[in-house]
Amino acid sequence: MSVLVYTESENGKFKKNAFEAASYAKEVASLLGTSAIAITFNAHDNESLGENGISKVLKVSNEQLKTFNAKAFASVIAQAVEKENAKVVIVSSSADTKFMVPILAARLKAGYAPNVVAAPESIEPFTVKRTAFSNKGFAHTQINTDIKIVGVSNNAFGQIENKVDIEIEDFSPNIDDSSFLMKSIEVDKVVGKATIADADIVVSGGRGLKGPENWGMIEELAEVLGAATACSKPVSDLGWRPHGEHVGQTGKPVASNLYIAIGISGAIQHLAGVSASKTKVVINTDPEAPFFRAADYGIVGDAFEVVPKLIEKLKDFKAQNT
Repeated sequence: MSVLVYTESENGKFKKNAFEAASYAKEVASLLGTSAIAITFNAHDNESLGENGISKVLKVSNEQLKTFNAKAFASVIAQAVEKENAKVVIVSSSADTKFMVPILAARLKAGYAPNVVAAPESIEPFTVKRTAFSNKGFAHTQINTDIKIVGVSNNAFGQIENKVDIEIEDFSPNIDDSSFLMKSIEVDKVVGKATIADADIVVSGGRGLKGPENWGMIEELAEVLGAATACSKPVSDLGWRPHGEHVGQTGKPVASNLYIAIGISGAIQHLAGVSASKTKVVINTDPEAPFFRAADYGIVGDAFEVVPKLIEKLKDFKAQNT
């Protein structure tokens, strides 16, 4: 018996959530008295997973799998589960994974608990704590199937250093041609910027910025903080920013360590999508804006006055501490 973790990568480089999932897998393996094994797809630095407690890597090198394919990835992971007699499978909570895991769960006849925020509360019965009702509450969920799949929320468990010796094994699964009846013909990604999914800090703008011509200060603040940029739904609907930056319940969920909302009033759908962020800061001229009730810190003021001063102070701070 073992614990298997699917570690996501892009262009051969592991994503941040891969190390978080690996750390969680090691914790579960320790509770079960077994080992944590990772499966990787066309990743380069497989040895780095040993820093987070992974004792063995099933290394898949396949040109057909360079682009994510939910059915093909589910098939490969299922074969790895059978090979290693894994009883618990750990995955992240990325959009790709949430698309793929139902296929995997059906194939394995496994129970699946997404949005898990802590190590299992109990092994017998296997019980995990996860967010529910758009992050407004928690559910304590038992998984009673023989094979269990756990989806770990981003930034919930963290990366835990636990260095062990690691074995790298080439794994060549059988992939049926039917898995590729649907193919990605083009992937259009923003390059050179932090992504919303992986960013520790997200700077987001709303209609209070009055137009796309004013987005320079959002991007400058994000650059100073090493943050990703995002926006509210009305902003993307107006075409001020690309839809890929729309965050909220109807856009991309955000679980960053710091979320800064500038000129965003705080519609319920937006708040639901960003409530998993650990610290929320709002800058708005309206003291009655709903976001102030959800934020940890708030500044009542004009963004066009506050943000440039904030950027200046942050630059001074960085200059004095580098």
